[in-house]
Amino acid sequence: MKLNFLNRPWKDLVAAAAFLTVCLLLVFAAIWAYHTFISTPPYVDPERYPVRGIDVSAHNGPIDMKKVKGNGMDFIFIKASEGKDFKDKRFRENYDKAKKAGLKIGIYHFFRFDRDGVEQALNLLKTIGSRKPDLGIVIDVEKTGNPDSIPLDSVNMRLSHMVDYLNLLGHRVMFYTNREGYYDYIADTFPGSPLWICGFSENPINAEWTFWQFNHRGKVDGIEGDVDMNAFCGSREEWETFLNGGIWPYSSPRRQ
Repeated sequence: MKLNFLNRPWKDLVAAAAFLTVCLLLVFAAIWAYHTFISTPPYVDPERYPVRGIDVSAHNGPIDMKKVKGNGMDFIFIKASEGKDFKDKRFRENYDKAKKAGLKIGIYHFFRFDRDGVEQALNLLKTIGSRKPDLGIVIDVEKTGNPDSIPLDSVNMRLSHMVDYLNLLGHRVMFYTNREGYYDYIADTFPGSPLWICGFSENPINAEWTFWQFNHRGKVDGIEGDVDMNAFCGSREEWETFLNGGIWPYSSPRRQ
């Protein structure tokens, strides 16, 4: 028997229309939230946070580092590796060009929850070679891009193994993560560690941090398309202290 929608009782039509309306409202709400809290970056006071930089990987394509530097960027974090065997295909090119342009460089590794920590450290160190990053080594720890079936204890154990191995070799390690990742993987296991936080509110996290990634859709001369924007937590004087190996400066709730 073929049903004709127009012959249904009027109350069915009203219910269907109401359901459709609710669905549309939810879609519009999601779009609004995305543009408000993710696409639209927070205001980052240039007087309070004058030192700015970017982070890049092969995903950003070829980069004119001289133009990046000329656009007012002071530093750059460059992806080197991921897991136990992946190496970013533009790492060497990005590093050499950034060094020549005078940018201060940090190097990061995307941490895989399902890979041995020491194997990941070895992959990172092999990729870096003899290069000496001004801003140290960063371990990128986040759920996005990782399997969600790995127990928390296993993740923390593998991460601890990687950190311990790097520390034994004298490397200064910083963590990149978001608010969720910080409380899940960093806060209890690595208290007091330098933090590069990703957040899109004017107070990114109620904890001490050194770098803040505040925008995924930045525009910088020398890069085609969007690029992540970052700020250092302190003044230019604190920046110089940081570069000279002084005590890690930080931004905390007490300074908000």
